[in-house]
Amino acid sequence: MMQIDPDKIELQEPFARSLAASSRMWRRHLDLRFRDLGLSQARWNALFELSRNEAVTQVELAHTLGIEAATLVRLLDGLEGAGLIERRPSAEDRRAKTLHLTEAASPLIVRMKEISAASRAEILEGISEQELRIATKVLSRIATRLEILSNGQNG
Repeated sequence: MMQIDPDKIELQEPFARSLAASSRMWRRHLDLRFRDLGLSQARWNALFELSRNEAVTQVELAHTLGIEAATLVRLLDGLEGAGLIERRPSAEDRRAKTLHLTEAASPLIVRMKEISAASRAEILEGISEQELRIATKVLSRIATRLEILSNGQNG
């Protein structure tokens, strides 16, 4: 177990609380904006991820979204039923299916990106470029550390 520096606790705890609260509030903000499009948080999150990284398998998408593959199946069934995605046999693994956005999803993705960009601008108003660069670097280091820890390494 790692030694805890008592001096750092005074900074770490409020930072961790702020990070968690900001993340929840940001998602809630987007959730309200996407509600008019008829999208739940689970749906818009999956569609965004597929717009960035199409042709992933269901297992890969579940891992990226941080949910169980079985949980994702119902969500994908709904997106497929709405004509927004399709499942295709994987070229690398005949047991797997890859996920693809349909043409019908294109205007929805464009609108989601517009809403997302406007929300980002609104949320981050008054934060300087330098502050954003520093925050991005810190969050990236945290994500890397979390990945290392989740893989059971102590690095």
